[in-house]
Amino acid sequence: MADTTGVTRRAVGLGSHRLLGELLAEFAGTMVLILFGVGVVAQVSAAGVGDHDSIAWAWGFGVTFGVYIAARLSGAHLNPAVTVALAMFRGFSWRKVAPYALAQTLGAFVAALLVRWNYSEVLAKADPGHTIKTQGVFSTLPGNGTFPVSEWGALRDQIIGTAILLLVIMALTDVLNTAPGANMGPLLTGLLVVAIGMAIGTDAGYAINPARDFGPRLASFLTGYSGAWRDQYGELYFWVPIVGPLIGGPVGAAFYRYVIGPFLPVPDQQPGRSLTQDG
Repeated sequence: MADTTGVTRRAVGLGSHRLLGELLAEFAGTMVLILFGVGVVAQVSAAGVGDHDSIAWAWGFGVTFGVYIAARLSGAHLNPAVTVALAMFRGFSWRKVAPYALAQTLGAFVAALLVRWNYSEVLAKADPGHTIKTQGVFSTLPGNGTFPVSEWGALRDQIIGTAILLLVIMALTDVLNTAPGANMGPLLTGLLVVAIGMAIGTDAGYAINPARDFGPRLASFLTGYSGAWRDQYGELYFWVPIVGPLIGGPVGAAFYRYVIGPFLPVPDQQPGRSLTQDG
């Protein structure tokens, strides 16, 4: 019998090397996303430069550039809610879900630390006590810290917003539908985030991404924002932008899979295959 030990070891090594590349891509892509997103909120909220539209556009461009960075290696999930939904409905490997989520969160954390450092003088001028006044630079709040929205209203908002995100992402990445060319996908995904920010940004700041919120929230807590885990009412809030997207993402993906997918007119292929499907 032939000795296949060497072949097996090489296969394991190649698999580990590939996974490392995917995780680094998720880290880098999410880091770039947060550098643009948290950076623009710091500029608008703390420095008074820009407005809501500049926030929406910069977040969208951050998504676009992050996707361009990571797409070839990892599929550019950049969001644990996306990763979970693709594992549930697109055949993405469940064993990669936790590593992807960790890489995404770490990328968001590092990016937020960089923004915190870069804007340290501006933040200190705007809010010397590092209070709820500028906490929204890093993480979201119900009603953006201003409007009378409860944590349950914010949870509803996060479920709806992330469901929309995944519904459209499923369409944009479905080769059986009218998916855009590979080079247009990241741009359209960024425009999707711009649209969500402009239409569904008031109730909870459109985190729609557990890594986007938790990583910067942790970074702000470790750098002087002692109230980072709570909202303006003093309630523990950090869980809302985690739980809401993890519910909403699969809801949106399921809607596409079972309402749109079965009716796509390609009888010899299964509906719902992705340009970035991975086993």
